[in-house]
Amino acid sequence: MARVVRFHGHGGPEVLRIEDVEVPPPGPGEVRIRVKALGLNRAEASMRKGAYIETPALPSGLGLEAAGLVESVGDSVDGFAPGDVVSIIPPRSMARWPAYGELVIFPAELVVKHPPVLGFEAAAATWMQYLSAYGALVDIARLRRDEPVVITAASSSVGLAAIQVANSIGAVPIAVTRTSAKKKALLDTGAAYAVASQEEDLEARLKEIAPQGVRVVLDAVGGPIFTPLAAAMSRGGILVEYGGLSPEQTPFPLLDVLSKTLTLRGYLVHEITGDPIRLKAAKRFILDGLGSGALKPVIARTFPFDRIVDAHRFLESGEQFGKVVVTV
Repeated sequence: MARVVRFHGHGGPEVLRIEDVEVPPPGPGEVRIRVKALGLNRAEASMRKGAYIETPALPSGLGLEAAGLVESVGDSVDGFAPGDVVSIIPPRSMARWPAYGELVIFPAELVVKHPPVLGFEAAAATWMQYLSAYGALVDIARLRRDEPVVITAASSSVGLAAIQVANSIGAVPIAVTRTSAKKKALLDTGAAYAVASQEEDLEARLKEIAPQGVRVVLDAVGGPIFTPLAAAMSRGGILVEYGGLSPEQTPFPLLDVLSKTLTLRGYLVHEITGDPIRLKAAKRFILDGLGSGALKPVIARTFPFDRIVDAHRFLESGEQFGKVVVTV
């Protein structure tokens, strides 16, 4: 038996329960992992509330990221052995492959031996944020050296990862946050500029920073912010949307889209994780960055496994700067 987190109905963090379940041995092509740390993501809160792109049968497990030790391997698994230190690439379905548990089973192709420089907490905070940032900025937008890039929700784990990815290729990250409370921390973490969208004229400030316009925008928010973002973009620019945090309607900036031939593109990390060739390139970029120190996970706060409900409350508070991690 092992303790796992499940929910039997949709709702707030209080619907999460820690339950004892029987975890089967790994099947062919699978690895069973003794979890040491979990990385939390807003996608998990969304599924818990019934607002995610995946609607699981209940009761359901959840979770996209973990790090730990290989306990056993199934048939046809090469390259892994009991005792190996590993982390998990986010699966397409967290209902099918839930990470919140003391023991978890994952397909071998989603298991990575992470660099020795990373502890379990940092390893559990790695793959979702850096795969998301790499996929949007490098794989899709082809961000170039010396060009500005706007990153909204910049104090989130993906936002901070995007700042680091941009810096690693010599681009100029412009961090957008709601208020000035996190501006200094964003600058200290590597943002070239920080803009408080609720306190400043976002369009005017972006045009002041980048008079020729911004070609690449990475947005997690949507809603009314689309209008000033599009207005500050350059001809042929691309806005990559991966979140939709705003509860408000998202306007379509028709005139800017037409006059500047803009691309507004939705993006899911599954585009990278589901393509072996693109995933191989992403893993190489991320592992190289982790090894050199150019990429370094920022952890906002850690919680023990028994306080998973409190961890989810903090995740949704908007107070965090970086990744929320749970130790098991």
